[in-house]
Amino acid sequence: MRLILLGPPGAGKGTQATRVAERFEVPHIATGDLLRQIVAQETDLGREAKRYMDAGKLVPDGVVLQMLRDRLSQPDAQKGFLLDGFPRNRVQAEALDVMLAEVGHDIDAVVSIRVPDQEIIERISGRRSCPVCKRVYHTVSNPPANDGICDDDDAELVQREDDKPDVVQERLDVFHRQTAPLIEFYGDRELIRTIDGVGEVDEVSDRIAEALEGAGVS
Repeated sequence: MRLILLGPPGAGKGTQATRVAERFEVPHIATGDLLRQIVAQETDLGREAKRYMDAGKLVPDGVVLQMLRDRLSQPDAQKGFLLDGFPRNRVQAEALDVMLAEVGHDIDAVVSIRVPDQEIIERISGRRSCPVCKRVYHTVSNPPANDGICDDDDAELVQREDDKPDVVQERLDVFHRQTAPLIEFYGDRELIRTIDGVGEVDEVSDRIAEALEGAGVS
């Protein structure tokens, strides 16, 4: 099973990626985690990536693709994998196709988790965190005992700048601009499996598994 997982920020993509990878016994390959790993290992590729990251620039697609090529050559990825965080646009998807063909892989399905923008904004903008112990709350689904105060150390909870509604909407706008061409790109090849991402975590996990099993992906 070789999968790509797509979803807007706040859709629960990371949680679902971990669950799908465990259910189908394939590695969950998150490009952000992979970048941090190779930088920590101080490989030549890691040092190259770090130069861009330290300068506040995006790591070039070529570096990311080489990183993925190296990861997909490892034994545990031979029976399948789940890609999370790449591709983010059509140019990257086309380059990924070329790289996968060179290493003898192909994509079996692309899972797109769909959640309405308003739901995303409510999920993300309701998050609050403790600046002391780093515990995370939600004003609706997981509120503290006392409004705005951490249960553990009585510190005043804060909201991250990128969790504010206007910033979340900007992030969603970018996602939609990048993802719409990807939906069409993979849809033309009948690879897209669109999943309703609203509901309990287990419910969404079951929807993904049923869609993949129904499509003969295993």
